[in-house]
Amino acid sequence: MYMRIISIFLISLTTAALIAGIVGCAPAPAPAPTPTQYNLTISSTGLGSVTTPGAGTFHYEEGTVVNLVATPDPGYRFVNWTDKIGTIANVNAASTTITMNGTYSITANFKGYDLTISSTTEGWLLCGNVTTPGEGTFIYSSETVVDLVAQAEEGCQFVGWTGDVGTIADVNAATTTITMDGDYSIRANFGPYASPMVAAGAYHTVGLESDGTVVAVGSNYYGQCNVTSWTNIVHVAAGVFHTVGLRADGTVVAVGWNAHGQGQCNVAGWTNIVQVAAGAFHTVGLRADGTVVAVGDNTGGQCNVGSRSWTGIIQVAAGASNTMGLRADGTVVAVGWNAYGQCNVAGWANIVQVAAGSWHTVGLKSDGTVVAVGDNIYGQCNVAGWSAILQVAAGYFYTVGLKAGTTLVAVGDNPQGQCNVGGWTNIIRVATGGRHTMGLKPDGTVVAVGWNDDGQCNVADWHLF
Repeated sequence: MYMRIISIFLISLTTAALIAGIVGCAPAPAPAPTPTQYNLTISSTGLGSVTTPGAGTFHYEEGTVVNLVATPDPGYRFVNWTDKIGTIANVNAASTTITMNGTYSITANFKGYDLTISSTTEGWLLCGNVTTPGEGTFIYSSETVVDLVAQAEEGCQFVGWTGDVGTIADVNAATTTITMDGDYSIRANFGPYASPMVAAGAYHTVGLESDGTVVAVGSNYYGQCNVTSWTNIVHVAAGVFHTVGLRADGTVVAVGWNAHGQGQCNVAGWTNIVQVAAGAFHTVGLRADGTVVAVGDNTGGQCNVGSRSWTGIIQVAAGASNTMGLRADGTVVAVGWNAYGQCNVAGWANIVQVAAGSWHTVGLKSDGTVVAVGDNIYGQCNVAGWSAILQVAAGYFYTVGLKAGTTLVAVGDNPQGQCNVGGWTNIIRVATGGRHTMGLKPDGTVVAVGWNDDGQCNVADWHLF
């Protein structure tokens, strides 16, 4: 009995030892995995810095949401974050976050305010340029007051600044300043003294002489040629039955048909005008501040030029029932009747002059090529091959281009010979009417071709200079 108890005790001890040995040989728990680390490299383009977390390379665990703060230098502004920005919450916000799901390199971009400066002669040749600070795009800090100097060539005059002119001290002064509170695009406008020129209506022709007086020939049924008393005129335009004159002081006069409530001659209250255009039965005026006014027939909406899209305008053109506005940035806006697509100019860029015919629109590009949209039944829009063009004009159903070298090209309807300008030379400006074409020569004489039933081409004795 005693021996059995001892055996049982030994067996128990052995079993306990075995169990303890088994337990003691169990593997140790696996160590926790090391979190994945990613690099975040931050830089900036200058004019500011990244203040949180700073510039350089930082290491973060996967999934970390990192605060980003970009601080521009005084007078400058944050633009955006670029490079590997896929997990940045808002790439356009100076204060934002980035989630570290990989190795990233990002850049904070800063800039000042852009001032884009150009000059135009609206069809006149080499009349001036901006000498201070020059022409092109310049960058300034906020509140910088920039000196502007526009220099006219001999025989020409500065007309005014147009475009984004809200902070220009004096839009009518060649030497002035602009305060940089935003991105601005402005243009200096020049023209010959008294703007010697010709304008062609449907059945009459108007000539502006160098002394600021005006002559006219052709149909006078509605008094559209009663311009002999006008003085101090710097620009003229002609519609179907009316004539418009811009005075040097920015006011406007008009004569001709003004019946049936259309009111295309109701311009007596206009001020600060720098250019006028005449459609079939409406009149358009460009103000010095780049906005536009219009009166007359509005059945197609051609006088609806008061919207926000009609700002920063530097030139206007008027067709039969549409109005075109050229912006300082080279784009074009349009309102009015669009049955033939004559207002489909939204995609145009780098335009320096626009012209409007009856149902088509023509744009001259900065490289001397030409674009056109609208009615093309007579081929009046077939201008794709034109090059080295200095000015364009659009008649009822035809288009004329003045080439470098002062020769001309023309396409479109030609039953009255209005396109027979291939033999003309030494022309400095061209005008198109209903079915007649006028060319101004450097000596002030004028040549004409086309329909002359009302004497609208009887300009052989004109000497406008």
